[in-house]
Amino acid sequence: MDDATPLLPGLSPLARKSLTATRDAGNLTSNGGLVVLREVTRRLGLAAVVADPLPDRRNQLLVVHSYRAMVTARMMAIAAGYEDADDLDALRQDPALLIACERLPESGHDIPSQPTISRLENLADVRTLHKIGIGFIDLFCNSYTREPAAIVLDIDDTDDMAHGQQEFALFNTHAGGHCFKPIHIFEGNSGKPIVSLFRPGKRPSGQEIARVLRPVIVRIRRHWPKVRILVRGDGHYCAPEALDLLRDLDCDYILGLSRNKTLDALAEPWRDQCRRRFKPSLGKVRRFHQFRYAAESWSQEEKVIARVEATSLGTDARFIVTNLTGRGKHLYENVYCQRGRAENLIKDMKLATRSDKTACSRWQANQFRLFLHMGAYWLLHSLRAAAPKKSRWRGATFETLRTAFLKIACRVEEAKRMIRLAFPRHLPHADALQIVCARLTAQGP
Repeated sequence: MDDATPLLPGLSPLARKSLTATRDAGNLTSNGGLVVLREVTRRLGLAAVVADPLPDRRNQLLVVHSYRAMVTARMMAIAAGYEDADDLDALRQDPALLIACERLPESGHDIPSQPTISRLENLADVRTLHKIGIGFIDLFCNSYTREPAAIVLDIDDTDDMAHGQQEFALFNTHAGGHCFKPIHIFEGNSGKPIVSLFRPGKRPSGQEIARVLRPVIVRIRRHWPKVRILVRGDGHYCAPEALDLLRDLDCDYILGLSRNKTLDALAEPWRDQCRRRFKPSLGKVRRFHQFRYAAESWSQEEKVIARVEATSLGTDARFIVTNLTGRGKHLYENVYCQRGRAENLIKDMKLATRSDKTACSRWQANQFRLFLHMGAYWLLHSLRAAAPKKSRWRGATFETLRTAFLKIACRVEEAKRMIRLAFPRHLPHADALQIVCARLTAQGP
């Protein structure tokens, strides 16, 4: 019921006219753009990926909130900037969120509360989490209308600071405290997420890297037998177990290679050459060299590319390992260095969806939370991908998209035969929102 009592008493008058504020504007929401994200969930089937593997032993005659509805509410709230389960207590009657969860905005059931969501997050066991992870890989493959000729798997980990005495929390000097080190794998060309895995706060071993990559590659090949897969990562993913696996699975790879005494000795003549040719007035000198190299732990020699350069700060040499053919300059600058985009993708995951809110004591619950944030990433990524290619929105951050397309005012009126959404007359970026919504709805559920 609308409240006509003053909300903000004591406002200063404007041009000799008093200012009054009341809560009688109707059933309003500040998350009106969630009705557009609803089209994404319907098209991708996101809720089913996370919810269907969960064991449901409840008495179905007494169930009010299905697992799909609970998962949808959580992912939608995260996409709208409400990353904590506690936020759902204040959003239980938000009309836009109700519509996004397939519920009537006035006569439907409220959104599940925080205790209900917390029980959901602690429900999954190891086998269930494995099924959800496989479901996300299938979702990635099914998001393409036809098999691509080639894809790029960008693999990297990030620091996720711990929130107390939690399983897998380890002290990490580089992170500056107790943390986790979840691994994220994205498709480098499209920016689509493939899988995110919660793990201890230490550098992954070669065996662990191989255990992560094998099921991902095998599952993708089950969908696309002929696709060429390029795996790209930084130096600590260049482990002998990873190299052997990628050769066995007929994958291309381009990985960073950490420096050592042998590599430094090989690069010293090239560094001297760059140092002699460097002139401050002409700028830096950069050279590329290819050679065969095998560390003691490697099963065979690999092609290594050295990037050597001299600047006013001195000389520097960096190395990569690859089985790709081509010139060293092209492979380093146009292929390997493109992995820097993965840093931005992780930034979107970590900052925009707050995937570091893994505050549960059990690692299984934290992995389930990571999957929920991964679902929110899919929602925002699909929203960005629906924008015209040459528009500013294709390169926008998730925070910009959230501000422009999701955090907008809307009045919701539920009648007997229809639900009417009334947006402000002066809605910024209304034309862009209309185009995005038209593209999402044209693709169908």
